[in-house]
Amino acid sequence: MSILVFGHKNPDTDTICSAIAYAELKNKLGKDVKPVRLGEINEETKYVLDYFKVEKPELVENVAGKEIILVDHNERTQTADGFEEAKVLELIDHHRISNFNVDEPLMVRMAPVGCTATIILGIYKENDLVPSKEVAGLMLSAIISDTLLFKSPTCTVYDVKAGKELAEIAGVNLEEYGLEMLKAGTALGNKSEAELINMDMKVFEIDGKKIGVAQVNTVNEEEVLKREAKLVEEIKKISSEKGLEFFMFVITNILTNDSVAIVTGNGNDYIEKAFNSKVENGLVTLKGVVSRKKQIIPPLTKAIQS
Repeated sequence: MSILVFGHKNPDTDTICSAIAYAELKNKLGKDVKPVRLGEINEETKYVLDYFKVEKPELVENVAGKEIILVDHNERTQTADGFEEAKVLELIDHHRISNFNVDEPLMVRMAPVGCTATIILGIYKENDLVPSKEVAGLMLSAIISDTLLFKSPTCTVYDVKAGKELAEIAGVNLEEYGLEMLKAGTALGNKSEAELINMDMKVFEIDGKKIGVAQVNTVNEEEVLKREAKLVEEIKKISSEKGLEFFMFVITNILTNDSVAIVTGNGNDYIEKAFNSKVENGLVTLKGVVSRKKQIIPPLTKAIQS
């Protein structure tokens, strides 16, 4: 039975591409590892897989009884159904550690870098291996996505170095490809409100409070805000189903590197304290904020815990 490797629910480019990349690495080392996904892929990831002619991983809904490897996440609220009945062998991630408990020791690789793929490239090198041209392209895409082409505050010198190396292996112009890839991810017009919210939504538990934070990238936030009423309706439905204290739907402009968030629930005091910005008519302006991992969750955590 193959070992399954996967990233978080509502998969983004790093989650999908890192799962594929780590499966290739483990298979080169003689293991039987299969990349899978926990949800539908977004437009950006579709562009990446089509560009490098790689099939999307198989969808799985429950991993009970399986041997598994987690990439790009570790929180229980973000991982597969059946997690408690699976055997976790490895974890490769670049996020905070929270709500993660296992029964047996496992191999863990964590680093405060911009992308999981950056860590995985390091593991390739440790084993004197080089990713295939196609997989190098996927790993490059993951880094571009997570660091917004090296503009995000999550980006490190390690991500930049890895990106340049992978671009050379993949045979692409880093800047040209990166811009086209990010633009592909902003094609939101054909998405329903539910699809927009679930494209990149994560649930976090902070001091017993469950909160939802979804994010979309765009070049024109007003186009998304025109749908605010229907988005709020869908967000309230999701919040009720998941028992969320409050929800932030963050709309990030990749050209200005600013965001605006649609806010619902009982979190206005926390949000205003975290970002020093007033919530007005269900909206909050987030100047210079592009990273959920580094610029949204940490200040929210401090605000809730204080």
